[in-house]
Parts: sequence; structure tokens; C-alpha cells
Amino acid sequence: MTDTATISPCQSCGACCAYSRNWPRFTIEDDAALDLIPAQFVNERSSGMRCEGERCTALVGRVGEATSCAVYAVRPEVCRVCMPGDAECAMARRRYGLPPLQAD
Repeated sequence: MTDTATISPCQSCGACCAYSRNWPRFTIEDDAALDLIPAQFVNERSSGMRCEGERCTALVGRVGEATSCAVYAVRPEVCRVCMPGDAECAMARRRYGLPPLQAD
């Protein structure tokens, strides 16, 4: 039995990871951190995550239903700072017709 109190709302969303190919940009990561991200998930300019359309290729699952990140442990800073319920989250969820979350 799963403890629903410990499940992140992100695992049933994923909208931020499918919002814009321009969003998952590398910013403050150093070369060592970037080297941890598997090359198949890095775009051709090495400036951010590879996307298919607007969706990050590391996003697994269906937006709004069940999702996960294939590189969660080594995801870039831009992915780490997007928090459930923040302005970016609300904007991405709105695009997919999902209700806003309460910010923690």
C-alpha cells in the first residue's frame, strides 16, 4: 500500500516538463553536473534538455495522469527550482487544463 501523503503531485502531472522546449535550459550547472545527464537527453547545442516538440525527452508517462523523470537524480537546476504550486507550475498546468495546486 502506498502512502499518498509522500507522493509528490508532480507524479500525476508533468506539465512543467512538457510546457516549452525553451524552459529546460541549463543555467548554473557546472560541467561535472552536466556530464551526469545522459547525452541522449541533452539538446544538440548542449544548452538544455532535449525535447520532442515542447516535451522534455526525460519525461516518462502521460501529462496529467502519471509521470516520472528518467534523470530525476541528475536533473538540471531549472527542474529543481520549479515547485508544486508556484507561478511556473500554475502556468504549465493551465496549458494542460489542470487545476492549480496550492503552493507549499
